[in-house]
Amino acid sequence: MNYIDGVLHIESFLAVTLGIIVLFVGRRLTQASYWLREFSIPEPVSGGILISITFAILHYATNIDVQFELAARDLLLVYFFTTIGINASLTDLFKGGKPLIILLSITIGYMLIQNITGIGIATLLDQPAAFGLLSGTVSLIGGHGTAIAWAPKIGETFDLDTAMEIGIASATFGLILASIMGGPIAKYLINKHNLTPSKDEEMDIGTKQSEPQPKINAYDFLDAVLAIHICIILGAILNKAVASAGLELPLFVTCLFAGILISNLVPASYPRLTGTRWPSRKPAVALIADIALGAFLAMSLMSMQLWALIDLAGPIFVILGAQFIVAVCIAIFVIFPLMGKTYDAAVVCAGFGGISLGSTPTAMANMSAVAQKYGNSHQAFIIVPLVCAFFIDLANALIIPYFIGFIS
Repeated sequence: MNYIDGVLHIESFLAVTLGIIVLFVGRRLTQASYWLREFSIPEPVSGGILISITFAILHYATNIDVQFELAARDLLLVYFFTTIGINASLTDLFKGGKPLIILLSITIGYMLIQNITGIGIATLLDQPAAFGLLSGTVSLIGGHGTAIAWAPKIGETFDLDTAMEIGIASATFGLILASIMGGPIAKYLINKHNLTPSKDEEMDIGTKQSEPQPKINAYDFLDAVLAIHICIILGAILNKAVASAGLELPLFVTCLFAGILISNLVPASYPRLTGTRWPSRKPAVALIADIALGAFLAMSLMSMQLWALIDLAGPIFVILGAQFIVAVCIAIFVIFPLMGKTYDAAVVCAGFGGISLGSTPTAMANMSAVAQKYGNSHQAFIIVPLVCAFFIDLANALIIPYFIGFIS
């Protein structure tokens, strides 16, 4: 940690340490707050937002900026999605083929609506149409990475000097909204329709709140870590292979697919050095998934520089308010009915809350919080990451240029 020219730089080790502290802060907040528990607000969200607000207050009081080295955070994301791949069953995926197509179709349609909403509200506010586009799929469904990638081109095309700031601010505030909308949506649907899981399933992430903690010994944990590392190695090889073919994918996507391939193509009876079967859907993998996702989200939220975004808050809040309402309506009145009004559909709707305004990890955190309270849904944990970690990025790469041309 060092302090240079008004900026406090926190290196990776301390950033991870603070992320763990944030998780515990979020846990204590959840334990103390009926509202947070009742609406399944993820613990890293409550803790992360509180700490980011604390850093904002520190900035205004002392004029000190806090910046984090987040390389370790990005590795946690790779770990998390690898565990999702390890737990994925192609049999379940084939059974969930129709829901996958339904969710993908609705989400792509919603992406068009999201851009139209952003552009329309921006126009009503006498803001440039490009402002609205930046507060659409560029930053919301696209997230920070897409916003950073497209903002320079949009800024240059429409002579919008603040394009980068608008994109980052929209992605940041959208992430906050996405983090708190999934749980309440699921709670509303579950209570209104008296939904329960169709069967008692092993947890994909963490453990169910009402169940005793599973016993995991050191070798169970190491077995899971070894399996994850094997999948990451294969995922890295796949990543280089697809990159050489001209397709750039995030490492976590190819690691997700590597986990799916190994878990479903290698026979369960295949001999392993550990003397145990492949740890698909074992408690140790669920534990690592819970740790990786929680720490990733905590670090992402605590590192938000809210003070840098406040000048753009007015029009962005109005646009995001409209986007929030549209997303909730799509989840409740479109996705839930078309997916059969089942418990699985309710969990998917919680995930859609994360997809629509936030990011894939936010979607998974929303579903994890719901699953840990009400029960797991393997179907949701398979189709949601496939839709939002792969197909959406491809669709967005086509939709954004179309809208740039449309408003030019």
